[in-house]
Order: sequence, then C-alpha cells, then structure tokens
Amino acid sequence: MKSLHRLYPLLNTVKWFNGINLMLTISFLSIILVSCKSSPDQSAAAPPPPALPVSAISSSTETTYIEYPASIQGAVDIDVRPQVSGYLQSVLVNEGAYVTAGQTLFKINENPFREALNNAKASLHAAEAAILNAQLEVDKLTPLVQNKVVSDFQLKTAKTAYKIAQANAEQARASVASAQINLGYTNVKATVSGYIGRIPKKQGSLVSPTDQVALTQLSDIHEVHVYFALAENDFNSFNANYPGKTPADRIKHLPAVELLLADNAAYPIKGKIDMIDGQFDKNTGAITLRASFPNASGVLRSGNTGKIRLGLQHDDAILVPQSSTVEMQDKVFVFTVGDSSKVKKQAITIVGKAGENYLVKDGVKVGDQIVLSGVDKLQEGMVIQPQKAADKVAVAVRKK
Repeated sequence: MKSLHRLYPLLNTVKWFNGINLMLTISFLSIILVSCKSSPDQSAAAPPPPALPVSAISSSTETTYIEYPASIQGAVDIDVRPQVSGYLQSVLVNEGAYVTAGQTLFKINENPFREALNNAKASLHAAEAAILNAQLEVDKLTPLVQNKVVSDFQLKTAKTAYKIAQANAEQARASVASAQINLGYTNVKATVSGYIGRIPKKQGSLVSPTDQVALTQLSDIHEVHVYFALAENDFNSFNANYPGKTPADRIKHLPAVELLLADNAAYPIKGKIDMIDGQFDKNTGAITLRASFPNASGVLRSGNTGKIRLGLQHDDAILVPQSSTVEMQDKVFVFTVGDSSKVKKQAITIVGKAGENYLVKDGVKVGDQIVLSGVDKLQEGMVIQPQKAADKVAVAVRKK
C-alpha cells in the first residue's frame, strides 16, 4: 500500500508532462497551418497588362453635320374668303381635294347681285338716252345762234347739259362693271393650284368678307419652303465657314441641305437655302433662314415639322469615336498611350458631333495614339498591351 501511494505523484507528473507535449504539438501544427495560408503562392504569376485596341490619329477628309428644328410651309398658303356677302348656295369641292387654278370652289346665291346688275344696266340706258336728248338740244340751238335768233348763252347751257349727260353715262357704265364684278364674286374660285384644307362653312351658311373664319385654306405645295433659325453665335459661325462677301453671294455658294422628317427619315431630295432674313428676332435672338425643296409627289404638306441638316467641312479638326471617351465632371477625356505603353488621361475640347464621333478642337493632335475601347476600366499611369486597330477610326479632318 505504501508503494502505491508513492506511485500516485509519479503518475501525476507523467500526466502533466504528456499534457505539455500535447499543447506544444497543437501549437506547432497551428503555426505551420497559418504559415502555409499567409505565405504567397510563389508559383502564381502576376496578371498580364490588359490588351486594348489602339489607333493613331491621322489626316483625312470628313463632313460633319449640324441639325436645326424646322417648320414646313407650302410655296403658297392662302385663306379662301368670300368677297361679297350672301348665303352659301353650293360647296363644290371636298376637303383635302386637289384643285386647279380657276376652278370654282363655292357658289354664293347670285340673285341679289344679278338684280343689282340689271338695275345698273337700266341706269346706263337712261344715261345714254339723256346724252341723245342733250345732243338734240345742242343741234337745235346751233343754227338759231348762228342766225342770232337766240342768244349764245342758251347754246352754252345746252352743251353743258350734254357733257353732264356724258358723265352720267360713264358713271352708269362703272356701276354696271362693278355689278358684274360682284356677280362674278358669287363664284369663289381657286387662285392657285393646290390642296384644299378644312371647310368649316356648310351649304346654307351666311358668309361675308369680314368673317373671322375663312371658307377654307388652299396650299400650293409643288415646292415647299422650310424655315429654320440660327442663334447669333451659330450665324457668326455660318458666315465664317461659308464663302461670300454678301448674303446673296453666300447663298449662291452654299451646298445643298438635307431635310429630316419628324420620324428622322431623310427626305430623298436635297434642297437649297435661298433666303436669309434681314434682321434678328428681338424676342428669340435668332435669325431665320429658308430652304426650298421640290415636292412633286406631295409628300410634304404645310404644317409639317422636321430638321434641316447643314453639312460643314472643318479645317484641321479631329474626329475621335465616342466609345473611346469617358466623361467626368462635365469634361470629356481620352486615354493616350505614351512611352512604355503607359496610358495618360487627356481632356479634350468638343465642338460638335459627326455620326458616332466627336469633333475635337483641342487636347489631341495628329499622330497621338489613343485607346479605342475599354477606357472605363483604365486609370492614369496603367500599362497596357497596345493592339493595332484594323481600321482608322480616329481621324483628323481637313477642309478641301
């Protein structure tokens, strides 16, 4: 029993020693595991620089376009109004119909005007009879005066009456002509060939020259006039970019212009600017220009809207694709490629657009290498693998 009591301390010592060994072993394994996780994988290589398409800006000829809102009017747009008052007896045309010059559109009741003509003719006949009577009096008194049977005063009075009768007859003839004109006005005719608009007045309506609403509108659209406006700055650029000392001389040298319809489809026939307004509008600060377009097919109508597209060639300007730019804080940047294939973010000054390209005034020059795509992932000073683009999409534009 005494020997067993002596073994207990020895067994406790062994247990303590084994526990210490176990703790050391666990700690050593933990350190190994942490070291394995935290040490970098020497076998994994750094990612290569991104391969991006690059192109050099080169010289070329290109035309850029500027678009302006426009309104379309017929060559002649008129209100058809009656020139005499009366009841509308007949409407002889349909809304939207094409009519020719001289065709009767409306018929106003002519009976009052025909009676007025008859009355004027009767007055004329009476005046002509008065002339004959006065002539007879002159013929009667002439020999009597020569024979000194009657005084010369009576003959002069008779001749005066004859002239008054002639004047009355002239007045009666004028009344007949006026009555004939008014009778003719009962037939309301088309003054030009064109298309009829809405007809608010119907048969039986009382019409008058003072009516606020016209009988209809008539539009001659064999040719249309397209009006658009330029702000003062645009007009100054317009004068600077197109040759000519005077507006008339400048108009002669202007190129043809295109018309874009409301659906952005291009009108197939180009037009010509033929008018520049004489002054700026005080309310809008803009000046109006007019371009004329042939319209034999009648596709265009008065009241249409669209856009006028002006073509312009720029001197020593540069076009870069919009896809190669990035916008930050109201500024536009491109990434140029320098030495060691490092990229640099370069601000550019844009003065217009040409299709999918920006028209650049400052910031880059001919010969500069720019990144064409993937610029949204680039940062200042990054290194890339330049890939030569198959097509030259960044070009400098030179005026012919």
